[in-house]
Amino acid sequence: MMTIEEAKQIIEEVTQPLGVSEIRFDEALSHTLADDVLSKVFMPPFNRSAMDGFACRKKDLPGPLKVIDTVPAGGFSIKTIQSGECVRIMTGAPVPDGADTVIMIEHVEEQTDSGILFNKDRTNTNISLKGEDLKPGDLLLPRGTLLKSHHIAILAGAGVDEVSVHVQPRIGIISTGSELIEPGSEQQPGMIYNSNGHQLLTRLNELGLSGHYYGIGRDDYESLKELIQKATREQDVLLITGGVSVGDYDFVPAIFKELGFDIHISNVAAKPGKHTLFASKDQTYVLGLPGNPVSTYVQFEECGRLLINRLMGSTYRPLRLKTNMAEDYQRKKSDRFELLPVKINAEGRVERLSYHGSAHMHILSAADALMEIPIGTSQLLTHQDVYVRPL
Repeated sequence: MMTIEEAKQIIEEVTQPLGVSEIRFDEALSHTLADDVLSKVFMPPFNRSAMDGFACRKKDLPGPLKVIDTVPAGGFSIKTIQSGECVRIMTGAPVPDGADTVIMIEHVEEQTDSGILFNKDRTNTNISLKGEDLKPGDLLLPRGTLLKSHHIAILAGAGVDEVSVHVQPRIGIISTGSELIEPGSEQQPGMIYNSNGHQLLTRLNELGLSGHYYGIGRDDYESLKELIQKATREQDVLLITGGVSVGDYDFVPAIFKELGFDIHISNVAAKPGKHTLFASKDQTYVLGLPGNPVSTYVQFEECGRLLINRLMGSTYRPLRLKTNMAEDYQRKKSDRFELLPVKINAEGRVERLSYHGSAHMHILSAADALMEIPIGTSQLLTHQDVYVRPL
């Protein structure tokens, strides 16, 4: 078995980003920038007030100061501030010429003769200077940025209306197993409800992606091959769960070999998810995930997100936080890298959960994180440092 790091390196080496297209900025959420985006404007575009108050000359404080104009947001004043003068100004409005300070409205006593008096000992400038955030030609967002909502706001704030992005992959999903039935069906003896297909489909939705669910593939070689052929003709990526182990009805590896796919990964020293498969043919990629739902979840996060992000021109590195154990933990075997569902207590330390193995899907609703247990580690002691990945 190869290590999980070796497996992820193979995925990165085999995959290449898909094509590039130009799209509107407000349609670019969850896409990856194919080129650097440079600013074409000053941000702020003018010296702007950072708060509601009065624009004045600092050397004239504490006053009194005569109010000669009012500047709302979206407006401007043509007047130049002279000695003993000020302008009432709103947050975001341009600071008039001659002013070098905005005093907060809360720090002012208003006089009856259209004047004000500053009633504090000192004040900040409270002015955002033109171009202090960005100037034309500055890097706004680098290529490879996976766009989230705050990136869209940055583009909008700089007036960028179109960006060059990598095309999102078309993703198909198949759950295999003659024992599977869909929710809503009557459960007969020996049958279980299919959760993996819907888990993957909705996880893609959470990531801002869409998937095409092909349903359940039965444990029949020819019919399963036909379904796989259809999915791989129509999609860039196929996520298939179950049928990747070594049982009598685990047909998936043989089908992909028959269809001319190169199988790059078939076993990984990982728990859960030992029987994880990665294959490719031309520009079509397959990730075969174990049938147990916790295995499917974990290995999609480990390998599936890496694969998809790579095709989208971005990198994926899971968030890892350092914490420590609230209690001792021991496992029987240490020959695989393990991601164990755990709970983070009120002190920010790791507590064990009653976990029955990779078929125990309900554990994910009780877990806060996945704890990393390296190969060769069989025991973790109270207060020992560990890394966790928040769920």
